[in-house]
Amino acid sequence: MAKTETAVNVNSISRISAGTVIKGEIISPTDIRIDGTFEGRVQSKGRVVVGESATIKGDIVCENVDLWGKVDGNLFVKDTLSLKEGCIVDGNLHIRRLAVELGATFNGNCKTITEAEFNKLAGVETPAQAKPAQPQQVRAN
Repeated sequence: MAKTETAVNVNSISRISAGTVIKGEIISPTDIRIDGTFEGRVQSKGRVVVGESATIKGDIVCENVDLWGKVDGNLFVKDTLSLKEGCIVDGNLHIRRLAVELGATFNGNCKTITEAEFNKLAGVETPAQAKPAQPQQVRAN
């Protein structure tokens, strides 16, 4: 049976082009491609692609990662981390699945995690973890 992939609208992908330098925090509900330099935290509900010319100094929290560039920070990946030939990672991996090509470099610890562990580590609150609303007293006049 053939594996089908969903089509992605290229206009819904956030992109940091080569030569661009950004410091701060990115929070995105869609896919992100980074080819420039980013310092800070990257958080996406989609896929993060770290291009060959990219350098990221900070943590990445997302659904999936395809990594060709350099990352100096921890990765929290809900599903699959793909370390491509030529990439360099200095940091700890908290992942569900890992694919490593020959020529990829990784310096750190690797821990496989469940979805619940990902939510806890990534600071994502699930409905079961949400605190119930406190009852308020109402006075009738």
